[in-house]
Amino acid sequence: MRHTIGFMAILFAFGASGAAAQDENTSFFITSSNPGDGADLGGLEGADAYCETLAEAAGLPDRMWRAYLSTTGAGGVNARDRIGEGPWYNHAGTMIARDVEHLHSNGPNLTKATILTENGDEVNGRGDQPNQHDILTGSLMSGMASDAEGDTTCGNWTSSGEGSALVGHHDRVGGGQNPTSWNEAHGSRGCSLENLRGTGGDGRFYCFAADGPGGGALRQRVN
Repeated sequence: MRHTIGFMAILFAFGASGAAAQDENTSFFITSSNPGDGADLGGLEGADAYCETLAEAAGLPDRMWRAYLSTTGAGGVNARDRIGEGPWYNHAGTMIARDVEHLHSNGPNLTKATILTENGDEVNGRGDQPNQHDILTGSLMSGMASDAEGDTTCGNWTSSGEGSALVGHHDRVGGGQNPTSWNEAHGSRGCSLENLRGTGGDGRFYCFAADGPGGGALRQRVN
């Protein structure tokens, strides 16, 4: 009996340390929910703060969490320039991309099964009820902001009414100009949570650790 108890204690300790090791590498997730006002995220600053709030609540590492979102116009920002250099790992400790170039190539490990929330959960995709595979990015497949006419960022993430935003498909299937793209599948119908849900979304977005796994010393602001 003593041997059994001792063995179980060792297994418990090993399991706990293994889980902690996975958490230490977590540097990417998809938001488990929308902040509540559709594509009005309070701009990039508000979106970043929401990433950090979710990460803290989930017990993820204290990193420089940044939303994968682009903005347009004067002082516009490319999503790819906000998220650091990588590599990035999901909640399960699986690498989803080595670096920025890999992330925006045909080879990143981005699928419905690997794009997990901050709590390690999968998000509904096409075929699930409800479908929630439209993910806010405001970005082209290259990770750059669009220079096309018209709104592609819901007023730089300050509108929950008029406008539109580019969205990707986290499950890599569906309709639109680029149905298999995780960051630029098509434009949204509008910017309200109701409209985002009406075309297969839920106002979610991607969060990356800009300082990367083990890079906690790098805490400068990334625009």
